[in-house]
Amino acid sequence: MNAALLLIVSALILVAGYVFYGGWLAKQWGIDPSRKTPAHEFEDGMDYVPAKTPVVMGHHFSSIAGAGPINGPIQAAVFGWVPVLLWVLIGGIFFGGVHDFGALFASLRNKGQSIGEIIDNSMGRAAKKLFLTFGYLTLLLVVAAFSSIVASTFGNTTAAGAAVEGATLAANESTAMISFLFIVLAVAFGYFVHRKNAPIGVSSAVGVLGIIAIVALGLNFHPISLSYNAWMWVVGAYILVASVTPVWILLQPRDYLSSFLLYFMIGAGVIAVIGGVVSGNGNFAVPAFGDAALKGTGVFTTGTAFPALFVTIACGAISGFHSLVSSGTSAKQLDNEKNARPVAYGSMLIECLVAVISLCAIGFVWSAAAEGSYASPTQVFAGGLSAMIGSFAPGVQNIMYQMLILAVSVFCLTSLDTATRLARYMFQEFFLEGGKTYKDVTGYKSVVTHPLFATAVTVVLGVALGMTGYTKIWPLFGAANQLLAAIGLLAVCTWLGAVGKNNKMFFVPMVFMLAVTICSLVQTIIAKMTAFVSGAADFWALIQSAIAVLLAALSLVLANIAAKTLRQQRKEKKEASQKAA
Repeated sequence: MNAALLLIVSALILVAGYVFYGGWLAKQWGIDPSRKTPAHEFEDGMDYVPAKTPVVMGHHFSSIAGAGPINGPIQAAVFGWVPVLLWVLIGGIFFGGVHDFGALFASLRNKGQSIGEIIDNSMGRAAKKLFLTFGYLTLLLVVAAFSSIVASTFGNTTAAGAAVEGATLAANESTAMISFLFIVLAVAFGYFVHRKNAPIGVSSAVGVLGIIAIVALGLNFHPISLSYNAWMWVVGAYILVASVTPVWILLQPRDYLSSFLLYFMIGAGVIAVIGGVVSGNGNFAVPAFGDAALKGTGVFTTGTAFPALFVTIACGAISGFHSLVSSGTSAKQLDNEKNARPVAYGSMLIECLVAVISLCAIGFVWSAAAEGSYASPTQVFAGGLSAMIGSFAPGVQNIMYQMLILAVSVFCLTSLDTATRLARYMFQEFFLEGGKTYKDVTGYKSVVTHPLFATAVTVVLGVALGMTGYTKIWPLFGAANQLLAAIGLLAVCTWLGAVGKNNKMFFVPMVFMLAVTICSLVQTIIAKMTAFVSGAADFWALIQSAIAVLLAALSLVLANIAAKTLRQQRKEKKEASQKAA
């Protein structure tokens, strides 16, 4: 297979999907540019802050991207490039894009509130409580995992306490220094753009120059050297502050500037793939339908193609975390409803492009990956693309490898900040009636729903879990994340039906994602219980099985509520049409 042809054709398909299917969705739902958005209606200078479209898109893109569209396709490449590519393209256009766009649109029409409130409006209070509990616990796991990843990326020791030495230590310290300087740059950017009304174009140009400067400085000057545990405390303090400060101070500007690193990563990937092919070195060795002997080895995932392929690729096609971002932070910042399509649907399809680039990257180093030469999918991604570039520009291979690793690392901190703020929203909404804030309640609710209290609880629980045993339950995150996607689809589908809009485009995606989730959880339960009974696994296998049972039960309960809601909506619509006749 020609990697450049694969990339170009995929990009054209994604553009066509955005223009035609995305445009059709906007018309079906009635996107209204004249309608006031929650960012303007409830502007509070804290969470509801209208921002220019590039800034909101930068925040949204940076928050949902992370390492997901890189790791997933590389791990799933064991099933072959044909299944991976088909799911990325079909899933992104007809599943993930609909999911993200629908969640943002529904939130815009519900005061910028989360999927939980949308469920409350269409499926009832009990369903809302179930979703918020599940969503909050999932976000706690994200906070724990990403805190640990960031601390491991910055620290001079590993999570196990072993010393980090040599080139890895220098890389860790450089990444920590660059990340710290990035925060300072973001605060300055936010101040000048939001408070001084500096032109976004000029500010962006200065910001990009600033990024180049801090990267150069951080690679050559990195005096901060802390242990893994020390960084966990620092990261906890950072997200505590970052998640309660006004979004214009840090969240908006940092994510916007971070997006330029992601755009750089995409640009470098396109140049690497096309340049490699043009120079005669664009090798693409991934088998069309995979190699069963490699399952579970090296960077590759395990299991059968269904459901493992659809759980593993996740962010590269559809991810439940996206609906939380769409209905959490992005909906509170959108300046105009017409921008919902580029921000949500467009960002999802750009993620699909990153997933295709990742597939091209492992295609170039397939033999080395199959032999276990890479420790992680991120290294495969950076190694494959930098090797492609090195095939026609050998002098820049090493620096390109470092830059790609850095770009991926930066997004872990970005997603961590967003996840903490989202968890705070969910914690507050659990105790509040629809449309109310902590200022509208009294008694214990005024305490537990206060932003500082809700954030502090989230940070303490998340960081504590990150320093102890989150890895014991992390294997369930993939299925939990896709369960979030299925519930997000259910929520938006029932809400659209309740307000009389076309929701048929949700039927196939939500049924399919429920089937994927339940099948994955059943496989997990069988595997863990078998291992525990046979003595091949410890007590954690039993705990994982119990959690998997609860998740499967949750999906069935919410699916049943959604089915009843949709049947009732159909019955009412039929009765109304008969009366009209």
